[in-house]
Amino acid sequence: MAIFNTVAQRKAGFRLALFSCLVAIIVLAMGVFTRLADAGLGCPDWPTCYGHVLWPTADHEVARANEAYPDMPVEHDKTWPEMIHRYLASSLGLLTIGLVIFAVRQRKPEQPVKLPIFILAFIILQGMFGMWTVTLKLWPQVVTSHLLGGFTTLSLLWLLTLRLNNQRWQVPAISETKLQALKPLVLLGLVIVICQIALGGWTTANYADIACPDFPQCQGAWLPPMNFSEGFNIAQHIGPNYLGGTMDNAARVAIHFSHRVGAMVTAAYLLFLFFKLRQLGMAPANKAASVMLVILAVQIALGISNIAFSFPIGVAVAHNLVGAILLLSQVTISYLVFTAAVNRGGVRV
Repeated sequence: MAIFNTVAQRKAGFRLALFSCLVAIIVLAMGVFTRLADAGLGCPDWPTCYGHVLWPTADHEVARANEAYPDMPVEHDKTWPEMIHRYLASSLGLLTIGLVIFAVRQRKPEQPVKLPIFILAFIILQGMFGMWTVTLKLWPQVVTSHLLGGFTTLSLLWLLTLRLNNQRWQVPAISETKLQALKPLVLLGLVIVICQIALGGWTTANYADIACPDFPQCQGAWLPPMNFSEGFNIAQHIGPNYLGGTMDNAARVAIHFSHRVGAMVTAAYLLFLFFKLRQLGMAPANKAASVMLVILAVQIALGISNIAFSFPIGVAVAHNLVGAILLLSQVTISYLVFTAAVNRGGVRV
């Protein structure tokens, strides 16, 4: 089974939805780069940057900006990532408006309309979180929510693409029982991956990435001193500037350690899911399982490489993007399992 259906079998709007997914990946990558480059407050105001549509470049513009924001002087290597991220996110919103208009104009019963409308509403909310990320000075709760919102936006656009692709698994009747048993398992896999992404977001939002600079141990110990109550305190106060983080070492270690444990749980469960998918005895399911396993292996390798090479930005961005692709693999598998048609002697049900 090919990844995408033939042109004749796809529903209208497929190409626009697929292109929107590609733009969403670029937006996600730029957002991750902005955060890892400590450029989240590269522009202290919103939606402008020191009052500029782009960012201050001329000497007199920089001087005026520094006078207006003495505590946050202009840093040219941090202004452009933030503004490019904002404009890319805005372009994604425009594409989604196009998807909504396209869906409404089609007016066909099988054409998804509610989903693109929901995606547009969610992107507007995501834009608000982008604003709060700046105005609340990188408050970790908002930063993590904004990151999860980016992953959710991409997943919703991918789900729309799958629906417009109009492709279903054809499961033999002999495997129907296994198919039904697989449904809660794939959903659990999706939830586990989402939780692991949330842990990763909380790790970066609190600058706990480098809390464990060694592997497989952490700070030379299998169980280093950790403060989970502070590390997972979701009631941090609004007001302080959270750039660089405010938690002590034990709290950051607790966060990082939890992310590592989460990675092991995720890997173990997806390996279990790999074998369950292969038990369907279908070539498409085998292919989906194998692709998932390859993505998981790459993600683990990138996670270890982050530590081995002292957290270079390129590897860290790749780690986030492959995490997004792993999430999309779970969305795809869940969608195909829940929409699969059982073939009973040539009759599909």
